[in-house]
Amino acid sequence: MRLNFLARLFAVFMLSFASCLVFAQSWPTKPIKIVLQFPPGGSTDVVARILAQSLTASLGQPVIVENKPGADGAIAAEYVLRSEPDGHTFFLASNTPMMQVPLLKKNPPYDPITSFTPVAFVGQYIYIFVASPALPIKNAKELLAYAQSNPGKLNFGVFSSVGQVMYSLIRDEAKIDMNAIPYKGEAPTINDILGGHVQMTFATPTSTLSQINEGKLRPLAVLLPERLPFLPDVPTVKEAGLPELKPVTFAGLYGPAKLPPEIATKMSEALNAVIARPEVREKVQKQGLSLVGSSPAWLDNFMKEQVVVWKAAFDAAGMKPE
Repeated sequence: MRLNFLARLFAVFMLSFASCLVFAQSWPTKPIKIVLQFPPGGSTDVVARILAQSLTASLGQPVIVENKPGADGAIAAEYVLRSEPDGHTFFLASNTPMMQVPLLKKNPPYDPITSFTPVAFVGQYIYIFVASPALPIKNAKELLAYAQSNPGKLNFGVFSSVGQVMYSLIRDEAKIDMNAIPYKGEAPTINDILGGHVQMTFATPTSTLSQINEGKLRPLAVLLPERLPFLPDVPTVKEAGLPELKPVTFAGLYGPAKLPPEIATKMSEALNAVIARPEVREKVQKQGLSLVGSSPAWLDNFMKEQVVVWKAAFDAAGMKPE
């Protein structure tokens, strides 16, 4: 009887495995949703629609961007993790819902590792260290020297966890006394630099590039391993002598937990093929994201490393769970 039971159990397992395999081979069978934490019209929304358009052509099914903003991305994240793991709902997420939300809440709504299936590392967000041209400085080294000579007189605009961590790193490593001024968004931060209320911040090309080109903002460094092709004279933070940000400001693609690995691999391969196109890379980089691409396994390892690195960065910056 035991042998018969094991034989029946094995048959059920093989039937289930075969059904999953057939399903994965026929995927996708209906339109695919890419869920975003951002509202329509922003830079990441534009990026998602550029990628979705190309994926529609290569996958043979419409790829639709669905915006679910709010709660630092937790609303979008919870929507995806509750979705059917059938390969038709994905989360294009930044480090905010994947690191800040689970690490800075006493009762995290989800786990960034176990609640999702990693699909592909999409890219790294571009941040530019900009300062007011009214300051008597030309580069980051001169800015630090000026700040050291004028303790407590400079204001650093902070509207994101990236800005908070970089402010703390620069303050502590350069041993300078400056003020962190909190903002609710990037646009008001830039407006206050233009108005003379704050003197510096880390912001994306979307909000800074036109002001840089017009001479209204002075770019001091880019928060990337390499220089930007559209700002070739601006050094990286390392070249500028500023502290390097160990955590990565990233965007990744995720499915809900228990997404079949065959589907995750297929979606990853389709996305990597799109990312490899020069015309796509050029369009997306101007929106503030440097495209990279990866396998699901690479993203899985990356996420496990980044949880440790972001936690250490938050601790060092004095950012505690609330």
